[in-house]
Amino acid sequence: MSPDLLIDNSAWARLWGDSLDPSRASKVADDFDTGRIAVCLPFLLEAGYSARAFDDHDEFYDRMVAFPYVTIDRRVERRALDAQAQLARAGHHRMPPTDLTIAALADVHGLGVLHYDGDYDLVLEKTDLEFGSEWLMPRGTL
Repeated sequence: MSPDLLIDNSAWARLWGDSLDPSRASKVADDFDTGRIAVCLPFLLEAGYSARAFDDHDEFYDRMVAFPYVTIDRRVERRALDAQAQLARAGHHRMPPTDLTIAALADVHGLGVLHYDGDYDLVLEKTDLEFGSEWLMPRGTL
């Protein structure tokens, strides 16, 4: 199966929490196992930044290299920069670069984004990027 979602750290960080419904956590784990969810450089950097020690980072990276990987190319760069300009014109120039890059990756590669972050809905509303916005759980429930 080829991937149809990119994971965002906002979802990843909540996968291990007690507040996430166990059936949803199981579904996401299955999606990883079947190759439905891909990773990308912005996610790896952001999630790796949260590692508490070298061993945590090393274990995280070893797990992540097994998943499908989506790369940044010039088209993705251009789409992210264009989206940032569109957001600036709409008064939202302070969008996190990681979120913009993941949104641009999803747009260029025809993927959705699994997240728990309202920034993705704002990007969809205020730019011409097109991607599926899949909340880990309904907004405000975690």
